[in-house]
Amino acid sequence: CILFSHFFTLMLIEKQVVFASFSTFIPSKSYLHQFHNSNTNNNYQYVPHSLSLNPTFKKPNTSAISTARRKSSLFMGLEVNIRIVGRKNGIEQWLQEAYEMYETRLSRDITVQTTFHKNNSDLIKGIKQDSNKGYGIVLLDEKGKAYTSQEFSGKVYDWLDIGGSRLVFVIGGADGLPPELKAYQYDYNYGGSSDGIFKTKPIFICLSLMTFTHQWARTILIEQIYRAAEIQKGSGYHKE
Repeated sequence: CILFSHFFTLMLIEKQVVFASFSTFIPSKSYLHQFHNSNTNNNYQYVPHSLSLNPTFKKPNTSAISTARRKSSLFMGLEVNIRIVGRKNGIEQWLQEAYEMYETRLSRDITVQTTFHKNNSDLIKGIKQDSNKGYGIVLLDEKGKAYTSQEFSGKVYDWLDIGGSRLVFVIGGADGLPPELKAYQYDYNYGGSSDGIFKTKPIFICLSLMTFTHQWARTILIEQIYRAAEIQKGSGYHKE
């Protein structure tokens, strides 16, 4: 009986019977366990105290969890492809150098590449392949929706999530997007079709109310993608 009491003591606290072990069997470090309340379907964190007979239960910080998940998504092999009509060797050198600078900065967070198309037909063929694979597709057009950099940052990662970590931006040639693509912007009832270019309704955005050359738009776009990643990381690159 004496030996038995050496290991366990029966204590009565507030009319509840609690079994407690001596410190020999209680780890000095507190551990975090998940506790599920079946009545409320809420998850709680169980935080026991090493020498306490009254463990506490507290609801987790859901906003912190959401932020952690968003930050962890920055390192999950994200890929962005910029499809553009034009020739790579036709880009002015200083614009190409600016683009490559942001491409290099982004390489640890997002892999960005540019696919050049010789004409609109070739562009549409590539977009249809992306759509069939379920990638997120965003088309740049002056009639598209305009976002602040903060809003765009959140949207980029939402679109990546929808597209399975793959996102495609589309920039038309000197004359803008081909009519076959722009038609989807005004088809408000379009819900997707296996016979059309897009399996789901595409997204149209506007970089600015001003007009830029399509090569300028490409450079501005990659800077905004880089800014979006830095905003998500909270690096301080973006200033309000």
